[in-house]
Amino acid sequence: MARHAHPLTLDRETLQRTRQRVSCRALCGGALWLGALAGGVDVARADEWPHWMGPRHDNVWREEGLLETFPAGGPPVLWRAPVAGGYAGPAVAGGKVFVTDFTSSADLKAANFQRKPAEGVERVLCLDEATGKVLWKHEYPVTYTIAYPAGPRCTPTVDGERVYTLGAEGNLICFQSSDGTILWSRDLKADYQTKAALWGYASHPLIDGERLICIVGTQGAHAVAFDKLTGKELWRAGTAPEQGYSPPTIIEAAGIRQLVLIKPDGVYAVEPETGRMLWETPYNADNGSIIMAPVKVGDYLFVGGYQGKNLLLKLNPEKPGVDVIFRNKVKQGLSPVNVQPFAADGLIYGFHENGELRAFELPSGEIRWKSGGPLGERPQGSGTAFIVREGKRSWMFAETGDLVIAKISPQGYEEVSRAHLLEPTQAAFGRDVVWCPPAYADRSIFVRNDKELIRVSLAK
Repeated sequence: MARHAHPLTLDRETLQRTRQRVSCRALCGGALWLGALAGGVDVARADEWPHWMGPRHDNVWREEGLLETFPAGGPPVLWRAPVAGGYAGPAVAGGKVFVTDFTSSADLKAANFQRKPAEGVERVLCLDEATGKVLWKHEYPVTYTIAYPAGPRCTPTVDGERVYTLGAEGNLICFQSSDGTILWSRDLKADYQTKAALWGYASHPLIDGERLICIVGTQGAHAVAFDKLTGKELWRAGTAPEQGYSPPTIIEAAGIRQLVLIKPDGVYAVEPETGRMLWETPYNADNGSIIMAPVKVGDYLFVGGYQGKNLLLKLNPEKPGVDVIFRNKVKQGLSPVNVQPFAADGLIYGFHENGELRAFELPSGEIRWKSGGPLGERPQGSGTAFIVREGKRSWMFAETGDLVIAKISPQGYEEVSRAHLLEPTQAAFGRDVVWCPPAYADRSIFVRNDKELIRVSLAK
């Protein structure tokens, strides 16, 4: 990747001056990007990316002043910082970048399905957003017992002065974001007499008011709400054969807020304040593999997972409850693996388990179109390109290490521009991949592999 200076790119001195915009955040309720652009000073709102799927948990990037196509040689890399192994994406908030990784002497790349114990160290790193310099770090020993043991899966969750991390073996920690002081911690496996699922703890924790809601265990405590300030348990709900990997998701239906939780043998909803059960319906996830967050479209709720599994529910608008519209509809709908689908134009778009990009209709499940998307004309199993929408465009970080600007619409997939950012350092299904969701903030992409975390400017 070329590191040449772009005439409209902020230099390091200017980037450091953006630290001074903290007072603007307090006054304006949002960040101001102060950048020296050709012909004058551009003042625009800047986004943070404080947790998985961005500020509103919808994978939408709302900044302005972004480039239309990539320049020759690719967009400029503002900094590079060394990291170790992991699938966890970074979080960006308060002028800091948070990321987790795992170091071990074991050959992790060759151990995807072996589940051999691998001793190592999980780390939590806090970097300066402007320079990539490490501000603080915390590390602790851990023995991995999971498949695909490259490292942690969960994006850190930033909530004001606190940041929460969840390691692959269930180490849940609340830090003071300014200096890394541990405010409280939990060992979920020990506290709830359970073990890590096949692919480890991968459900991103959710902040809801004073609660931190996590997918935790199996018997009577599939989901647990903790006091986010103290770590004290507030409620527990659900019994499951294994945790699964779908993150807690709050929707509104029947005039109330409902916390939707997905486990390998069912989908259910509880009151987020109390954990009281509202409704439940069966679901069968092969290998416990249900990864996506549920997608709500009007009164419909869609989930899907590995081996052709899919489920469309209709939410009762009068009282909490659901009716099944279809379950495991062969050759229809979508069975996602790594990539979160999204709804737009009355359709649901996403990557099927075979790696093809699809759009399908509701409530029929009929497929409107299929495409190889940014992965090429011959998609491969679990093909991955993380999708973030921005206006009428989509930014897609592909497993090849390419960042693609594309248009995804009812008419199909159209590639606009492509640039290579990182080398794939992981292995899956006989090919090299990078399966790490990026963060988009301050007109930049923050993305990592198993060797480095980089910040790349996407400003005009």
